Amino acid sequence: MSNIEKELQQQPHTPTYTGPAAAIANYFNFDFYQTNFRVETLAGLTTFMTMAYILVVHPLILSDAVFLNQPKDLFGELVVVTGISAAIGTMCMGLIANYPFALAPGMGTNAFFAYSVVLGLKIDWRTALACVLVEGLIFVALTLTDIRRHLVTAVPNSIKAATTVGIGMFLAYIGLSGAVKVGGAGLIVANEVTKTSFGSFREPATLLATFGIFISVMFIVRRVKGALLWGIAGTAILGWILGVTPAPSGIAAIPTFPSHLFGQAFVGLSGVNPSNFIDFLAAMLVFLFVDMFDTIGTLSGVGTQAGYIDENGELPRANQALMADAIGTTVGAVLGTSTVTTFAESAAGVAEGGRTGFTAAIAAIMFLVALLFVPIFEAIPAFATAPALLIVGVLMMSSITSINWDDLTEAIPAFVTIFFIPLGFSIAAGLSAGLILYPFTKLVKGRSSEVSVVTWILAAIFIARFVFQTFRFG
Repeated sequence: MSNIEKELQQQPHTPTYTGPAAAIANYFNFDFYQTNFRVETLAGLTTFMTMAYILVVHPLILSDAVFLNQPKDLFGELVVVTGISAAIGTMCMGLIANYPFALAPGMGTNAFFAYSVVLGLKIDWRTALACVLVEGLIFVALTLTDIRRHLVTAVPNSIKAATTVGIGMFLAYIGLSGAVKVGGAGLIVANEVTKTSFGSFREPATLLATFGIFISVMFIVRRVKGALLWGIAGTAILGWILGVTPAPSGIAAIPTFPSHLFGQAFVGLSGVNPSNFIDFLAAMLVFLFVDMFDTIGTLSGVGTQAGYIDENGELPRANQALMADAIGTTVGAVLGTSTVTTFAESAAGVAEGGRTGFTAAIAAIMFLVALLFVPIFEAIPAFATAPALLIVGVLMMSSITSINWDDLTEAIPAFVTIFFIPLGFSIAAGLSAGLILYPFTKLVKGRSSEVSVVTWILAAIFIARFVFQTFRFG
């Protein structure tokens, strides 16, 4: 029995409902979890507020690589796809697993999708969507066979933590280094002598991005609900008032059907050929394992905070939660977006008292309602989202404390993973290097018995990927 179950059994019963309300309360087990509609609704709204930035940040990142004629020309459709995929994944989590966890296209995997796979490996974005689709289908199969729940335990914990940290630094780097000529923050700029250097405050966008960082930090330190969202909104509104960036053309509009994105993953499968199969496989595996690490870590972390973890250290209904995640990823790929995953921001709703899937259901509904205001999201410049990316990077850095830096067989692969992700501008490169070095350091130390068969297989796959890239690109 989990900690929360023991605690709730000692508390008084919740109000008795009648009619449709009673059916809903019974389905989500309100009585057992000692909760009610008011608490669950407020928790759902809180979770949405802390995650709403994804409706802005995700389309901005993905639209750098997913477009028809020029970057950003599918931004509106990507906003719609982001909201729908988040709503479907979150609703599945609520209805199938009865957990107050919300899902959306993941930060980090979207950057890998856009900058490493599409722009880096030159894989067509439709084929990249096929990678995500295949990943989702594999997740469904692994969950149905209970393999996914056990597979994650075979991967080194230090590499999981290092990947999270590296992705956080990567996101912060992307947010701060955006070129001002395309609306970026310009806090980090290219320099022929030093490679990169600090930007100039002569640029209005850089000044506004810096202002956004200060107000975002103030909000999040003060634990203001929706801190990242308010930081984005405050920076964007100031930019509109000062004329640094065009104001919205309207407030509300009927969402555009994502006709250029829907079903393109199936089209992308036809783009897989002998010349790009190895890259396709490597990209798919990175999507697969990064998403796996992220989901398991989030479920464990938020589940611990909420008191769901039982005496055996396991999360009840783990497979149902993993299935909701797998469905979200698969449906998201069909709609036209990168990997959908469980968000750590779900902890905000839990902190507000959310204990059942009704919290997730409310958050899912809010994602759909938000799609009526796409014109506002389209007018938000990249420099307004830089503070959010920086803060997300800070939050993801916390995983660094779980790495054993006194053990060089753990520290070296972890450091290399962290180092290469942002500076190599490739999550794949960092994760590959770490997973190759990990078994090597254990082997030369005479501790090869600590390396699982899965890790050896992954190392061999990534070595093959590097060899292929070397011969392909010279």
